[in-house]
Amino acid sequence: MITRYALFEGLVRPGGTEAFRAAVLDRLVPLWKQFPGNSEVRVMFGEHRDEGAPEFPLILGITYPDRATMEAALQSEARARSRDVTGEIVAEFFDGRIHHHVTTANHFAP
Repeated sequence: MITRYALFEGLVRPGGTEAFRAAVLDRLVPLWKQFPGNSEVRVMFGEHRDEGAPEFPLILGITYPDRATMEAALQSEARARSRDVTGEIVAEFFDGRIHHHVTTANHFAP
């Protein structure tokens, strides 16, 4: 399993946090769930950070069984539509940058 994270590093414009979150949940999550082959979509909104740490108002994680499945999803129509909608939401609410990281995970029971 691999997870591709989109890290929204920066700031939501003053007074826009709730509208930003609602736009993500209402307009983007339905598209992200359509990415072919994904096994999980996680949307995490930043609530607290260490003093001096960069701000990440949104972290998106989409999990796939393998890299080939992820690459196919990145070529999908749902991904193309999500990029357009992301651009609209960013233009309205967000100042910063978005970068992506692909990770492998190891799970350990407590």
